[in-house]
Amino acid sequence: MRRTILAVVGLVLILVGCTNTATEQQPEEQNTEQEQMQQKEDMEMDHGNMEGMEAHMDHDNIPPLQASEGIQKLAIPPLLEKQKGSDFDYDVVAQEGATKFFDGSSTKTYGYNGNLLGPTLRLKEGETVKVKVRNELNEPTTFHWHGLEVPGTEDGGPSDLIQPGESKIVTLKADQPTATLWYHPHPHERTAEQVFKGLAGMLYIDESDVTTDLPNTYGVDDIPLIFQDRLFDKNQQLDYEALMNSDGTIGDISLVNGTLNPKLTVTEPLMRFRILNGANARNYTFRLSNGATFVQIASDGGLLQEPVETDEITLSPSERAEILIDFSALDSNEPIAITDEEGNALLPFDLDLDNRDVTEETESMSWEDNTTFLTEEEKSLSVTKEIELYGMMDMVTINGKKFDPGRIDLRQEQGVSEVWEIYNKPDEMGGMNHPFHIHGTQFKIISRDGEEPDPKEQGLKDSVLIEPGERVRLLVTFPEEGIYMYHCHILEHEDNGMMGQVEVY
Repeated sequence: MRRTILAVVGLVLILVGCTNTATEQQPEEQNTEQEQMQQKEDMEMDHGNMEGMEAHMDHDNIPPLQASEGIQKLAIPPLLEKQKGSDFDYDVVAQEGATKFFDGSSTKTYGYNGNLLGPTLRLKEGETVKVKVRNELNEPTTFHWHGLEVPGTEDGGPSDLIQPGESKIVTLKADQPTATLWYHPHPHERTAEQVFKGLAGMLYIDESDVTTDLPNTYGVDDIPLIFQDRLFDKNQQLDYEALMNSDGTIGDISLVNGTLNPKLTVTEPLMRFRILNGANARNYTFRLSNGATFVQIASDGGLLQEPVETDEITLSPSERAEILIDFSALDSNEPIAITDEEGNALLPFDLDLDNRDVTEETESMSWEDNTTFLTEEEKSLSVTKEIELYGMMDMVTINGKKFDPGRIDLRQEQGVSEVWEIYNKPDEMGGMNHPFHIHGTQFKIISRDGEEPDPKEQGLKDSVLIEPGERVRLLVTFPEEGIYMYHCHILEHEDNGMMGQVEVY
């Protein structure tokens, strides 16, 4: 057991302006005034289309997030409690609700077992549980266990729809290392809206041995942080149809665990934060407001090969990271907050600490890992699967194709490691980043454009951010059989068909 201290894209489908209607047999002087006017209108239409595409494509100029005023206590998702006297262990219900984000109004939202977001499901390594999932929405949904290595029948992909009023029992086995995962809906063409309205929750796999060097008291020194951005209409509603952007819906309102203007009172000197980028499309770069460093200890699927001291981390939609902050080493007289790359405070901290200094305590801890993250044999494996990401808005594709639920795009043998090379093909205008996610596996990043990945990425992953023109090689092994999705995790791109299926046999 390891321990620690620690744009848019593509596809510029420019509608080519209608060309001169005259043929070689029709002299230019025979063009009528009407034809010339039509040509001009078509060119203007094309220019307008391009401007619209640029508006979608320009995710480099995304709206800045409003800084937290630090006036609301950060909500901590409750731990999901086991059922007693039932034939299942946990009950998870997708339901409609209402949340008061703003004074004087109530916003219609979705939630699991409540009005917004969902409780944290906590499993032990090696534990098998049965979860009853129920749909009390007025539309179909699914329950996808993001990052959990389960058979395809339990994964909750788009083919596993649960109709309104229906339920089923799924079996989940935590047969993988300790990790911070999450769950969310995955109905095709409806995922983005359902997440936008509030369906998401954390899923932990904890060490079976409760003895650990890491902070592990939930809600005290071990805190889940779900970062999301949202847009509200003039009635302060999450009117997705009116607000959505087909290249990724990005808002200017910051929510942390569904809390607007949050703050957190820190009572322990050493804090562990499990961070999830739960946004539809926004990338987050997290820093501390005073420029101090912190320690990243884990990525999507578990502990890193070694702890990494850093002053920032960038997470694309669906990526996770675990970090440690030693508040005893920081100046308590200086305001401290987690900020974005623009310096906007997303989560201010109030410090209420005793005088205990944990610096020496943490320095004496050790990281024990007798395994090799990537062997020379794994690094030398040939590429067997090539994936090309391309497109924009509703014209996104993988390998030139849109998602077809009746088509199997790839096949791979259970338990056999293969190298996938993911290429983000740029277009004439440059393209945009794509966060690429594979269901049913925790992969390893072998290289980025032939270079070794950053130490922050030398851990198990299920999502990886790929920039335009970049080629990323992944070592992919599926421990279970079934049909699994792979897709861009910009949720609007996923809904628009930037998704394929791999059959594991």
